Amino acid sequence: QVQLVESGGGLVQAGDSLRLSCEVSRRSSAWFLMGWFRQAPGKEREFVAAITWSRGNAYYGDSVKGRFTISRDNVKNTADLQMNNLKPEDTAVYYCAGRFLEVFTEKPQEYSYWGQGTQVTVSS
Repeated sequence: QVQLVESGGGLVQAGDSLRLSCEVSRRSSAWFLMGWFRQAPGKEREFVAAITWSRGNAYYGDSVKGRFTISRDNVKNTADLQMNNLKPEDTAVYYCAGRFLEVFTEKPQEYSYWGQGTQVTVSS
């Protein structure tokens, strides 16, 4: 019913920028909440950012506010995460996630659909 495919991860240095993209394939035209999460080794999955598909309302985790920007393109069906001023602690596997209930949540268990993840590594 819904497929999410991330791209854009890689190895960068501290202070660099990186842009992740999540391509959304879905049959339903119902509005959608898109989120980005990350998980570092030995740590729980952490909320990064989310955006409502209809109005583009954006939400951010405290650790990325002012550095990351989430956006969506309703024509291309993509949700991007622009990451600036990257830090070594941003190193993680980044996942995009979605759900049809367009109410904000930062709880990963409340998202129904997940991508396969893309690795982001920031060296100091």
